[in-house]
Amino acid sequence: MRRQFDVNVFGATAVAKAFLPRFRQRRSGSIVNITSMGGLITMPGIAYYCGSKFALQGISDVMRAEMAPFGVHVTAVCPGSFRTDWAGRSMVRTDRSIPDYDALFEPIRKARLEKSGRQLGNPDKLALAVLELVKMDNPPAQLLLGSDAYQLVSDKLDRMQDEIARYKDLTLSTDG
Repeated sequence: MRRQFDVNVFGATAVAKAFLPRFRQRRSGSIVNITSMGGLITMPGIAYYCGSKFALQGISDVMRAEMAPFGVHVTAVCPGSFRTDWAGRSMVRTDRSIPDYDALFEPIRKARLEKSGRQLGNPDKLALAVLELVKMDNPPAQLLLGSDAYQLVSDKLDRMQDEIARYKDLTLSTDG
């Protein structure tokens, strides 16, 4: 867990902090934080990864608001599954220690390994999209990349809207 947060949160924010004084001084710049669709949705078996990406997503949102007066754009890029080695040799897996979860995690692990290197997302096209992003005069707060990210995040937002509406009365009952 510490390693995930060290790389995905503390590493990304350290890089941003190194550039922000210069960007404030010149009154322009772009910070592109690579989060993940896993920073907007959750997936069983990768809680620490998702948690670190949720953290970077939140930090990016705050940084965007804080840096806007200085002409600095901050975007969280949220890719889906891309043909990189994240699901292969670069993924560090913990030893299985709770057999109760085997039925849930084993099919997920197997599918992830089978798809490794064959995901829909093309890394070259992701790079081109990021280059397009930094040219924008008014870039988005977050940019989903990949049809899987688009569909999974859209589905989650729909579920959230339904749940928020369903519990509106209880939510509002705490005022006053």
